[in-house]
Amino acid sequence: MAKKRPVSVSAAPPQAEQPPIVSSAHLVSPRSSEMSEFEFGLIVAGNAFHRWIAHCMSAAGLKDLTPLDVLVLHHVTHRARDKRLADICFIMNVEDTHLINYSLKKLQNLGVVASSKSGKEVTYAATDLGRQYVERYREIRESCLINALNADDALNRDIGDLARLLRLLSGIYDQAARSAASLTA
Repeated sequence: MAKKRPVSVSAAPPQAEQPPIVSSAHLVSPRSSEMSEFEFGLIVAGNAFHRWIAHCMSAAGLKDLTPLDVLVLHHVTHRARDKRLADICFIMNVEDTHLINYSLKKLQNLGVVASSKSGKEVTYAATDLGRQYVERYREIRESCLINALNADDALNRDIGDLARLLRLLSGIYDQAARSAASLTA
């Protein structure tokens, strides 16, 4: 007579496969439901990120800025080099120059960005006041975000891998957008 193996009471029952969490079930592809799940995550994370940067800058003392305004201020401050409108749009991957131009005008009116002209070329740079707000933003970011993240080397590697994947996917989305645009042209 064969001996029965004891049943483990601590073993969890097998989990049924969870359906992907998506915002648009009608778009889920049988070839990649993961892409729909990624897009939903991107929507949620993007909105959370935008909310975070607006609140962080508000806490730093610059209230009523849109997320784009905050990003433009950070980019104009980046590496303490003057930036042209076209360069800002290119680096931020924004096609609508009027959106960036509007943010620049708003930031100039607040005294945190200044423009200068050399021949026909207009460049933008953060003012001392703008750099002070950006530094305060950095301090708040360190306190509220980086400390809460409590990252170790493994998590930082994962975040770096995710950043590279997002840059790769942005190129794929840009190419797909060009392909879609050619269908309507």
